[in-house]
Amino acid sequence: MILFCDSSALVKLYLREEHSEAIGAQAAAFDGIAICRIAWVEVMSALARRSRERPQDAAPISTARQRFESDWPHYLCLDVTQELVELAGDYADTFALRAYDSIQLAAAETVRRELPGEVRFACFDARLVKAARVLGIEAA
Repeated sequence: MILFCDSSALVKLYLREEHSEAIGAQAAAFDGIAICRIAWVEVMSALARRSRERPQDAAPISTARQRFESDWPHYLCLDVTQELVELAGDYADTFALRAYDSIQLAAAETVRRELPGEVRFACFDARLVKAARVLGIEAA
């Protein structure tokens, strides 16, 4: 089984937030974690924002950044291709999603279509989870 993590779920693997323990347990239970290449900038942006908002957390945020960079090569990373952005464009219209959310959903659907076995979607955006369910991708 593959766990596809959008950036909202991926950040929870590196920073202590609500649901971090649950996502960590799910990630450990799956055979692998798939992500979209845009997760790099989204996670780095989230870490930078947290650092600005909570300067007292600079040390754990720096550690989180280093762990993320170290883990990155171990993720199944989908590139943003023309086919993927066209699918994302359809999803943006169909499900009224923001641009990067549409790309995350298209990446999750691509993983589901191309890899054998079950794919679950880890995400903390209700609209995005609902759209994934419509496509037949179960939420983690």
